[in-house]
Amino acid sequence: MKIISTNQPDFKTFFCNLLAARTADTSQATKPVTEILQAVKNDGDDALCEYTKRFDRLLLSPTELRITEQEIKQACKKIDPELLDALDLAAQRIQKFHEKQLPPDLDYRDDCGFNLGYRWNAMDSAGLYVPGGTAAYPSSVLMNAIPAKVAGVKRLAMCVPTPDGHLNPLVLAAAYRAGVTEIYRVGGAQAIAALTFGTQTIESVDYIVGPGNAYVAEAKRQVFGLVGIDSVAGPSEVVVVADRHNNPTHIALDLLAQAEHDTMAQSIFITDNEEFAHQVSLAVNEQLKSLSRKEIAETSWKNHGAILVVKFWEEAIPLINRIAPEHLELMLENPDDLFSKIKHAGTIFIGKWCPEAIGDYVGGPNHVLPTSRTARFSSGLSVFNFLKRTTFLKSDEKGIEKVGPAAVAIAKTEGLTAHALSISSRLDSLHK
Repeated sequence: MKIISTNQPDFKTFFCNLLAARTADTSQATKPVTEILQAVKNDGDDALCEYTKRFDRLLLSPTELRITEQEIKQACKKIDPELLDALDLAAQRIQKFHEKQLPPDLDYRDDCGFNLGYRWNAMDSAGLYVPGGTAAYPSSVLMNAIPAKVAGVKRLAMCVPTPDGHLNPLVLAAAYRAGVTEIYRVGGAQAIAALTFGTQTIESVDYIVGPGNAYVAEAKRQVFGLVGIDSVAGPSEVVVVADRHNNPTHIALDLLAQAEHDTMAQSIFITDNEEFAHQVSLAVNEQLKSLSRKEIAETSWKNHGAILVVKFWEEAIPLINRIAPEHLELMLENPDDLFSKIKHAGTIFIGKWCPEAIGDYVGGPNHVLPTSRTARFSSGLSVFNFLKRTTFLKSDEKGIEKVGPAAVAIAKTEGLTAHALSISSRLDSLHK
């Protein structure tokens, strides 16, 4: 791994290339996804069964698309009690944090006599997409489902692919713990189509959340506007900022925890000590040997990882804000000053005893976060994703008399006669 310092003449070029290196060409998914969406829209359950046969090697009839409550309960019985307790602890912490997010309504009377405000209402329904097979993540089920439930969404439908009929029991257990019992063994772009358009078996939803492969991401992109979506997620990333007072093995493992997700994942280490940078680099190479996903992590680290050495910590601030990382760790003796100056990051983990992996499971804040520098303009999943804000105005004669003339003047300037008359006719009636 190349260690590069900010005082090297080629640093700016290196840094710009680092930011641009993971730009992916998704055009190859556009046409097949469009065809899948249209097929499901036209043929409903028949198309779902055909695509499930083709992509998941599983023969299903429409009546078998939905996973029964009995199957869900049987799956829960297969889980080790200690693991169920761990799942329950995670669910409790996620729920408590998201309950704190519930916003108050607003209602006030202004100087002109208007009552103004807004009220929050939950969406009627949401769809949860969960990747399936052996690499299924029950933690993502909790992170996606619990905020929706806390927000007050009445119906939550979950789609999970079952390649070769394989379904992770812990995924079903997590769904059951989160209060989701409407679950379908459907994956890919076809699942997004079913949740968007509805089929004979799957009723359409208002909002879709959850990660997936390039085809799922492209499907979400194409249906946005017909339904709401959380985001079009890219590969995971972390920036770890650490001083020499840390254990280099701990820092190496934090970097690899992101690298093992995907070959396109990115792990960046920033330090102010070149000797410590070398120690961490050696520790990464050593820890790679023991990983079950060694090849994935090694490819990610080799192609997209980086170690940056800054002269002083203030120099790290603009670098972090330009990266706008999904995850940011501040493993410093005195992190508060740096923390206060970071504007763009999905979630920030503060202190050497708070690694990002805690946030993936039992921290409480959501682990569904903006990737690929989108933290510059977006936030992680929360109850707000499942809430809508409706504003309201209420006025009597005195209120419209005070502000109406200004509205009439603006409407006339814009050439909208009916707008102006809608107000002026009421004003005229007050003086008769």
